[in-house]
Amino acid sequence: MNKQITTIVRPSTAEDIAPIADIYATSVLTGFGTFEIEPPTIMEMTARRNVILEQQLPYLIAEQNEQVAGFAYAGLYRPRPAYQNTVENSVYVREGMQGNGVGKALLSALIKECRNAGKNQMVAVIGDSGNRGSIGLHRSLGFRLVGILEAVGYKHGRWVDTVIMQKNLIEE
Repeated sequence: MNKQITTIVRPSTAEDIAPIADIYATSVLTGFGTFEIEPPTIMEMTARRNVILEQQLPYLIAEQNEQVAGFAYAGLYRPRPAYQNTVENSVYVREGMQGNGVGKALLSALIKECRNAGKNQMVAVIGDSGNRGSIGLHRSLGFRLVGILEAVGYKHGRWVDTVIMQKNLIEE
């Protein structure tokens, strides 16, 4: 008999910063989900989370088996006032926990929170056009492909594309 895995999504707390930083560091060092090269410190991750919260935007974590399995947040797409109703999402899932619904639970909750906050559009900037998991996740939740910026990042010894996807939060 298969045991059902329960995913709990909740607002992040200061106590979640260490596992968040750990998940992000793995992505920085081994993946293309971010184009950072050096993992930020816990102090820097705390400061980044605080900026999101000060903007009254969501910063969420997902737990499975009482472990932080992933995190997601929405930040302002651009700082200029005309973009105030557009957010950019970021979703990171702990290595080895992908494919268990963590990303979908996080992004679904993030969409709902941003919609409730009155945001109109959500943009996904996905590192690596070969990132089938993230592209598929966004597509499954109603994002559409709006463009590919070719070879705009250089990481892990190769040129990497950026995939731009967008979701209208007002429709549905």
